[in-house]
Amino acid sequence: MSTNGRPRTTAEKIWDNHVVAERPGAPSLIYIDLHLCHEVTTPQAFSTLRARGLKVRRPDLTVATMDHSTPTTSRELPLLMDPAGSAQLQQLEDNCKEFGIRLYNLKSDKQGIVHVVGPELGMTQPGMTIVCGDSHTATHGAFGALAFGIGTSQVGHVLATQCLLQVPSKPYEIRVDGALRNGVTAKDIILAVIAKIGIGGGTECVFEYTGSAIRALSMEERMTICNMSIEGGARAGLVAPDDTTYQYMAGREFAPKGAGWDAALARWKQLPTDEGAVYAKQLILNADQLEPMITFGTNPGMGIPVSGKIPTPESMVDLQARADLEKALKYMDLQPGRPMAGHPINVVFVGSCTNSRISDLRAAAAIMKGRKVSPTVRMLVVPGSMQVRQQAVAEGLDKIFRDSGAEFREAGCSMCLAMNGDQLEPGEYSVSTSNRNFEGRQGKGGRTFLASPLTAAASAVTGVVTDARSL
Repeated sequence: MSTNGRPRTTAEKIWDNHVVAERPGAPSLIYIDLHLCHEVTTPQAFSTLRARGLKVRRPDLTVATMDHSTPTTSRELPLLMDPAGSAQLQQLEDNCKEFGIRLYNLKSDKQGIVHVVGPELGMTQPGMTIVCGDSHTATHGAFGALAFGIGTSQVGHVLATQCLLQVPSKPYEIRVDGALRNGVTAKDIILAVIAKIGIGGGTECVFEYTGSAIRALSMEERMTICNMSIEGGARAGLVAPDDTTYQYMAGREFAPKGAGWDAALARWKQLPTDEGAVYAKQLILNADQLEPMITFGTNPGMGIPVSGKIPTPESMVDLQARADLEKALKYMDLQPGRPMAGHPINVVFVGSCTNSRISDLRAAAAIMKGRKVSPTVRMLVVPGSMQVRQQAVAEGLDKIFRDSGAEFREAGCSMCLAMNGDQLEPGEYSVSTSNRNFEGRQGKGGRTFLASPLTAAASAVTGVVTDARSL
């Protein structure tokens, strides 16, 4: 409850706890608890510090990892495939050494995608403000943190001051009640949400995911949902912490210990939204009615059930929506009114900060076990971190994938954004567990269908878009 007695949402509580200074009509100055960095958005920021003779204000609250330009076939530099990527990785190494920042480089057994590494090491904690020069920072909101992506100039600002100028966002409740049916996953929830509200539906808002279906999800599933909040236009997305959160965090490397844990737990239990708090917007979904989802177009809002048919432009009342659909279908070379199931594919990608955790790999392996990748398909399985990879190997998942004919790689972002040769050729179709299906996102001229690990693996087996429940 706020000092004036007004019930508050989780996001509002975190915001209020981090305001350093406020002035009417101007953005607020908020304190940042954790600053995550990678090689793509930091070079200019470090150059600015150097030029102005500034130090990193809180190197102890700043952590870097190599992920975007990281090769997934080899751990060696320089990269013959991508010299520019090699230069970025080397520059990050040099910058972190100069400014005293913790770095998980290619030789570290803790290296991985920044939004996988932070949670698995216990750096991501409830009640925190977390930023990164990466749009999918909302992932960390699964822990009841206020986490969002920032631009390169803001990266420099946070490095120098540990603060950020920011305008508060409106609270938007997305309530999902009921129970998910067999074969329907967290990825299907978020694709259904974005299909419902569109890619601009959450503009100027922070999503708070509530309801019995959300509470029933594991932390890794909550991360998948929060990860794609940005694709619905939101500034961030979060789930209030609960016992599932605390059990996941207990004992992790950077989680509080002993008396510190008890004190932290007491603080965290104050974070859930107060009864009577008012949201600016609300969306209610029934989990029982959701089906496995897949996108057909060139933004994440163009999604339908995998059993559905591609929409026709004539069905669109809004003229701009009709024009956008026509343009997307032309790029994707898809016929309106045709079923999505059965459409031939060329590549399957299981990975990215959305779906590269151990539970995602287990789900895909459950489909692949005893089966073969279609001879017309190339399948890449890319763990989100070296710790995920090690666990997958310990469980024998790597053998399942390799025996099926899939490629099991080192940790990194990989085909999510077409790095280091992990990309589509012009005209190829992929079923991808990543978060974006923009034109050329996975390779110039490539065409991406976003889906869950279950749908991706089932499609790898059959060579066409497939509902995993049919297997």
